[in-house]
Amino acid sequence: MRQPRLPRGTGETRRYLAVGLDCYLCLLVVGLLVHSCLGAPGAGAGRTAAVLVAQLTVLSFANQVLLTMAVRASAGKLIMGVRVIRLPDAGRPEFRRLVLRWLYGLLWLPLQPWHHLRRTAAAPPPRERLGGCPRAAAQHTDLAGVRQVHRSDLRYYREAVEGRAG
Repeated sequence: MRQPRLPRGTGETRRYLAVGLDCYLCLLVVGLLVHSCLGAPGAGAGRTAAVLVAQLTVLSFANQVLLTMAVRASAGKLIMGVRVIRLPDAGRPEFRRLVLRWLYGLLWLPLQPWHHLRRTAAAPPPRERLGGCPRAAAQHTDLAGVRQVHRSDLRYYREAVEGRAG
């Protein structure tokens, strides 16, 4: 009997919506926290900016690394029904992989508008083939060796593995 196939990755739309939710929730919480700093006497713009950056960094780390270690998903991914798995065995990603993934995201996400502008200026967009975009078949993995999958696909995969072992 052969091993069940790993769950396929989620689509780009769901992944980007989860990232957007993570950013929104992080900014909302930090905005509420910084609001208390603004009313303090002697709180200049430099101090407020430093507090904002520090709080954003800590909250982002807690959401993307610590929460993902605990429940396999950040807050945005929980809302969107996405889970993060380690490749190639669909296990829980370890701390080192999650930290690498977080650092990669901090560097990758802000540069996306720049990369998009360079792509559109350099060449016309590729034609789509019948049945969807050529990128749709791509494996959704990142540099840290993890994949984002639908929660239900991960549940079916676990049941298939347990049924095979039991």
